[in-house]
Amino acid sequence: MKIPSKIGIIILAAGASVRMGKPKQLLEYNGKTLLLHTIQEAVDSVCFPIVTVLGSTADILKVEIKNSDVKMAENIEWKNGMSSSIKVGLQKLLDSDDQINGVLIMVCDQPLVSVEIINQIVETHQKSDSLIVASRYRDTLGVPALFSRRLFSELLNMENVGGAKNLIEKFKDQTSAVNFPDGEFDIDTPEDYRKLSEIKNGFK
Repeated sequence: MKIPSKIGIIILAAGASVRMGKPKQLLEYNGKTLLLHTIQEAVDSVCFPIVTVLGSTADILKVEIKNSDVKMAENIEWKNGMSSSIKVGLQKLLDSDDQINGVLIMVCDQPLVSVEIINQIVETHQKSDSLIVASRYRDTLGVPALFSRRLFSELLNMENVGGAKNLIEKFKDQTSAVNFPDGEFDIDTPEDYRKLSEIKNGFK
């Protein structure tokens, strides 16, 4: 039995996948879609509740995840960027449990994300007083990233399109990092998806 952490998760899945040419959330990985794979790793973690934010292809994705153990939120302003989806997702989390101590933000196009990295980020947060615990890869800090409750007002009032990345930069001196080298691999183009198949088959 997992021990609840009072950390919620927002899974961002609102984008239009323009460079892919079709919804990348529905691409297959290990017998599941990328979206369901991400949801499963989140559900298996110590985090709860979990919200998936849908947008451009919400009607299709609602059907895909209707039987999963997550809450759904629709961002009708998804064209305004990741910040708008984070705000929608966080409000949905707080409506579900206004006592959560933090929120972990994930995207559904990092196929190599795992329950282990999620739990490690949460553990690092619990052992430190950092405002943010971010993933470190390719000489940068990014998602999955956990934001303390002390930053909820910042998250709810973001006006930029840069999303969580801008907050990580703003509070860099109060950010802890967890090494996640595989986090640099995300799926944006058909070429990225082809490389994913190579990784699965041991040709990384």
